[in-house]
Amino acid sequence: MDNTTLIAFAINAFLVQNIILTQFLGLCSFFGVSNKEESALGMGLSVLFVITVSSVVTWLVYNLVLVPYDLTYLRTIVFILIVSALVQIVEMFIKKVSPILYKSLGIYLPLITTNCAVLGVALLNIDNGYDFSHMLVFSMATAFGYTFIIYIFAYIRDHLDKAQLPRALRGVPIALITAGIMSLIMTGFI
Repeated sequence: MDNTTLIAFAINAFLVQNIILTQFLGLCSFFGVSNKEESALGMGLSVLFVITVSSVVTWLVYNLVLVPYDLTYLRTIVFILIVSALVQIVEMFIKKVSPILYKSLGIYLPLITTNCAVLGVALLNIDNGYDFSHMLVFSMATAFGYTFIIYIFAYIRDHLDKAQLPRALRGVPIALITAGIMSLIMTGFI
């Protein structure tokens, strides 16, 4: 496959099939951490790492262990265990390197384990039958799309918090309306 095709494939995963706005995966962390740009970026980069590494590991385990030994029926539980282990590593790393970021992410950092976007990408790689290069491009582009959208959303929410809005629209209501508009914009690309 040539580079142009891989670039188009990446743009599709990043923008057109955005994991948050068109597939509606990872919404818990999307709404929970997107109130500050710093925490949104930290969450996005954590999810980027976890999605990319877990996709590589799950793809290898699936193709080198589960398929040859006819154990494909175990893929979901094995994938969950892999994702959980990687999230624990990320959590320990962030706690050690950036206690402030660790504190700002709060409960949402361990919730990456249950973030359906992480497991969803690993399963999509297998279900779509991607070879290693497609799996890697899809996983990274999807994770960058997640990071991009959560950061943009945090930026918008920050500005909306400063705006003069009717009391009934402040907080979660305007966040849901904004997410809906962003989703409509993304689906317009399809």
